[in-house]
Amino acid sequence: MLASLSKTSALSATGEIIVAEFQKQFARAVAYFGPNSRKALFFDQRWPVIRMLVVDPAFRGNGLGRALSTERDGAAIIALYTSPIMTVALPMYLKMGFIKAYDAPPIFGVAYAVYTKAL
Repeated sequence: MLASLSKTSALSATGEIIVAEFQKQFARAVAYFGPNSRKALFFDQRWPVIRMLVVDPAFRGNGLGRALSTERDGAAIIALYTSPIMTVALPMYLKMGFIKAYDAPPIFGVAYAVYTKAL
């Protein structure tokens, strides 16, 4: 996971990295891929997608993750992919209104699925 997070800046080649402060401290970040931008082939290419949503544990519970998954670009839906092994992320996404759309290809043998949220 650490190796994946360290590559977040590389996602800026095809997406937008959104970083935000809360109480004058770095608190959250997400990689955002707008409609029709290049993304994994298992996504509907018309959908905006978020990846690598991170919220500093000190700021969790303040709606910061939810704010990073709201409407952008006038899209009617936003998507992401995650896994049941993501024991903090998956429940957070479900609480935010994401629902499982379909299974995604496994990564290193770990099951993943695409989740979507109507905006």
